[in-house]
Amino acid sequence: MNKKILLISLIILLLAGFATASLLMFPYHPDEPPLADDTGSTQNGIEAVVNANNQFAFDVYSELSKSETGNIFYSPYSLSAALAMTYEGANGETAAEIKSVLHYPEIDILRPNFAAIYNDINKESKDNILKTGNALWVQQDYQLLPDFLTRVESYYGGKATNLDFVESLEPSRKTINAFIAGQTNNKIKELIPQGILDAMTRLVLTNAVYFKGTWEWQFEQSKTFTDDFKVNDNTVVQAEMMRMKPDKTTFNYANTDSWQILELPYKGDEISMLILLPTSNLDSVETKLTAENLNQLKSELKETKLDSIILPKFEFNSKYFMQEALSAMGMPTAFSPSADFSGMTGNKDLLIDSVIHEAYIKVNEEGTEAAAATAVTMKLTAISPQNVFNADHPFIFLIQDKDNGNILFLGRVVDPTQ
Repeated sequence: MNKKILLISLIILLLAGFATASLLMFPYHPDEPPLADDTGSTQNGIEAVVNANNQFAFDVYSELSKSETGNIFYSPYSLSAALAMTYEGANGETAAEIKSVLHYPEIDILRPNFAAIYNDINKESKDNILKTGNALWVQQDYQLLPDFLTRVESYYGGKATNLDFVESLEPSRKTINAFIAGQTNNKIKELIPQGILDAMTRLVLTNAVYFKGTWEWQFEQSKTFTDDFKVNDNTVVQAEMMRMKPDKTTFNYANTDSWQILELPYKGDEISMLILLPTSNLDSVETKLTAENLNQLKSELKETKLDSIILPKFEFNSKYFMQEALSAMGMPTAFSPSADFSGMTGNKDLLIDSVIHEAYIKVNEEGTEAAAATAVTMKLTAISPQNVFNADHPFIFLIQDKDNGNILFLGRVVDPTQ
């Protein structure tokens, strides 16, 4: 019996040792992102960074919708955060293109105000979970400029960890993926697939963002029913539709010539989902939607008593390799041998090899769980006659910070059953 107890204890110690060793390879505990230095941030500065993120959000949506025919979901914030760290090391034409595509304000405005938004996302809440974290993964014998590392850690919380992509490629890839999995409640387990990293990889910059919130007013499961969801003029699928009859509350709602807009708050009233339901075919209006138009639509929202709210349950993953999209949007130099990331190393010896983005969303009667992660790898050179909101056809949705309007996630539901 004593031998058996001793053996069990030894196994437990070994497992604990492996877990500790793996955490030691992480820049910080996935659930404990460091603070960023937001000294000098202002309300106007935060608005400038939010506006940049939101313009970028719809630029990406426009580019993805050219090739994606089904559901779309991504985090413009995650992409912007990973590329902001990359931008810190860019110079010349490379920097100018990144700044233009991401709509970044001047660097002295970007830094403290990006830090303030990052810290605000990571503030504790008793009502929901919202967190984000950045990291740098550096080839162990590759020297980055101390000033670059300091800026990334100070303003983005992006701590650096050394890995060995040359001799221990697969363990290095698994370490990064394990860290991202820890940051996203295991919703994104394999951000970087095999074959992306190789012995020429010198730096990987990552961001992850995770949200879990419950509706302020939940849908009753007993009222969920199966009904038609019109994918397009020729296709109808059977989807689980959640129904709410809000007898005692009002919602921010607007009904324009082109859209029904509904805001569904999460508990704590700090985060909300905004649903943009077109009154006609989504294809005819989505290309006209911009950050500026969104602000106009939001200004028309009024507290309204709705007779019924109907929304499909949906859950799906998406994954994008963003090199072609970002190049087409106006930053091709960063992916070419002409790239100038001398702000990282003092030399023009790095280019972006891939920008990988993965996202997950689940919407049900209780609330929403959403996660997204980005890796930048760098190598050497229907209109209703009643007051009813019925999302029974393709729609756009976004999850936003209600206080400043920052778009955290943006998506399109074409077929909730996929």
